[in-house]
Amino acid sequence: MDRPRVLTGRPLETQYGFSRAIRVGNRIEVSGTAPTLPDGSPADGESAHDQAMACLAIMRDAIEELGGELEHVYRTRMFIVRAADGDEVGRAHGDFFGDIKPAATMVAVAALLDERWLVEMEAHAEIPE
Repeated sequence: MDRPRVLTGRPLETQYGFSRAIRVGNRIEVSGTAPTLPDGSPADGESAHDQAMACLAIMRDAIEELGGELEHVYRTRMFIVRAADGDEVGRAHGDFFGDIKPAATMVAVAALLDERWLVEMEAHAEIPE
């Protein structure tokens, strides 16, 4: 089975042995995506909204590289380290998915892998046949 993958070159993909996204048939699975630059350093912007926008842009690019579009996303998950950031992260999610309205979950967690990250996200998409 052909399984096209997206590798962004970020160091953790190589170190931990995972793809940013993978396409299996008409489905695209996007791995947990942190607000990082290609070299692995944190993306510019210290606010949770800025970080969420960076995560969403990385996810969008991966989905598009595999032949999908944002409108094909049917499920997202958002992990935040400060519950107080929920509105900022939700606003960023709405900026990308406002009319699409995928099923979504936002969970406050004790920590993410890098203490500078305020948010991490993942997505599931299905391309119509």
